[in-house]
Formats: sequence, C-alpha cells, structure tokens
Amino acid sequence: MSSSEPAAKGDIRAPVRGTSLAALRRSTLFYPLIGLAVVCLIMVFASDSFLSVNNLSNVGRQVSINALIAVGMTFVILTGGIDLSVGSVMALSGTLAAGLMIGGVNAVLALVACLAVGVAFGVFNGALVAYGRMPPIIVTLATMGIARGLALIYTHGYPIDGLPGWIAFFGSGNVLGLQMPIVITIVVYAVAWLVLERMPVGRYVYAIGGNEAATRLSGVRVGRFKMVVYAVSGLTSAIAGIVITARLMSGQPNAGVGFELDAIAAVVLGGTAISGGRGSIIGTLLGALLLGVLNNGLNMVHVDPYVQNVIKGGIILLAIYIGRDQR
Repeated sequence: MSSSEPAAKGDIRAPVRGTSLAALRRSTLFYPLIGLAVVCLIMVFASDSFLSVNNLSNVGRQVSINALIAVGMTFVILTGGIDLSVGSVMALSGTLAAGLMIGGVNAVLALVACLAVGVAFGVFNGALVAYGRMPPIIVTLATMGIARGLALIYTHGYPIDGLPGWIAFFGSGNVLGLQMPIVITIVVYAVAWLVLERMPVGRYVYAIGGNEAATRLSGVRVGRFKMVVYAVSGLTSAIAGIVITARLMSGQPNAGVGFELDAIAAVVLGGTAISGGRGSIIGTLLGALLLGVLNNGLNMVHVDPYVQNVIKGGIILLAIYIGRDQR
C-alpha cells in the first residue's frame, strides 16, 4: 500500500494483515463479525427452524432491499454526509417503472428511466451539498419530502398493479439456486468494493471524509466527488425500487418509509464512522445481515415489536460507542 494513500483508508486494511488480537480488533470488520456470529448463535439455540433453508432464504430476501440502499449510504457517510431521501427515491423510482410498463413503454426503457430518476435525485442532492454549501441532513430531508410527494402525485396515492409477469423474475426468480434479489445484491456489493478498494475514486471518498480541507488543497475536486457519491446513493435506491416492485408486483408510493434509518443503522453497525473517513463496504453488508438476522430471530421468538425497537436502538448506540472507541 502506497504511503501516499490517506491514512484513514490505510487503517482499514493494514490491521487485518497482522497476527495479533490487538491488530485484529483495530479492524472495522472485527465487531460486526463478532456481533453477527453472536446473534446467529443465540438464534440457533432459541429456534430450531432458524437454520432451515426456507428461513435463511427468507432472511436473504428481506436483507437485500436494505443492503442495496445501504451501499449508496456507505459512500455518502464515508464522505461525512448523510442521505435521508433514499426511501422516498426508492418509492418514486419503483412507481415510475411500474407506471411506464403499465402504460406500454418498452420494459428496458422503463427500467432505465427508473435508474435515471434515482441518479438525478442523487446529483441534485450532491449539487446542493457540494456547491450550494447546504447541510446534507437538511437537503436530503427536503428531497425526501419532494420524492415522496412526486410518487403520490404520480400514482394519485394508489398502488400501480397489473405489471407484466416477467418482472417477477427480479423479485423472486432464481439463478444457480440463489434468489434474484440476493444475486443483485452480491453484484452491487462486488462493484462497490472494486470502486472503493481498487479505484482512485475510492481513495478520494475516504480522503474527503478524513480531511476535506486537506483533500481540496491537494488538488482533488471535492465538489465533483460529492456529487458522485450522492448519485451512487440515488442509483442504489432506484435498484432497490426495482427489486421491491418486482417482489410486490406493484408500484407502491408508500414503500420505503423509514428505510433510510435502517440503511444508516446497517452502515453504522458495519463499523463505518458516522463522521466519515473510516469504514468498508463489506462491513456494511455485515451490518445489514446483522439487522436482518436480528429482525428475523426476534420475530421467530415472538418478541413484542415495540420491544424490538428498543433492542435495535440499543445495539445501534453500542455500535456508535464502539466505533468512537476504535477511532
């Protein structure tokens, strides 16, 4: 690893090459792995059906939506930003794709339009944050309302049903024994990993979150890369919109309410610093799996939903505290 790489990124990969326990514990993946293993072990003893093929398949299918949204959220948080519009953008993209297909538009064009809307919202968010000098939380809170409102206007508040049968493949089809949502999630995470770990843009994303002023002074066009990360967030939200529309065989304008909180939770549980500059896409996947297994296990042992919220909130606070301690 070149000594010119940002230190914030280097401390993610270098510790895992060490052999000592202390070095392993410094890795951002250590606590997510331990947490996932502990939760899985508890659920194995709590329920005989936890390890059944049907249940594990169900967990994977449920995790896929949040995991997809969390990919873009990881890019944004690594730069020190936040994106609260992801759930609404997902709903708008999904309803648009459904409406276009019902209206007779070519299926490929409908899906491209769905992805384009997600990217457009991301670019809009990024432009306001990077060049408008506006706080990300305020910008994306506003666009969250705009995207949700547009989805409700477009559908008149009603679901769009009657989608062509082939679209169900993206929500429940199988490829080599894996359900299509899981396959899509694996592909998206593989691409995201390559971008963050093997491409210059990844170094810039970590550097911006680690020290934006120093990164700007080094000649990096910070504004441009901020727009890119928000565009990625919009794109992954739109992909999730396609998947959930295919699963439900319906464009739901109210889909994705609260999904932004789950995505942020997955990123934080995965070891990414909420202030940016430190984390990994693999950690986000572990965080999404941890949330999914926890939700599934608590439902299987019939824990009251209100109690579940308390448990998950406590775990997220613990993850933030551990992350602060590591940093």
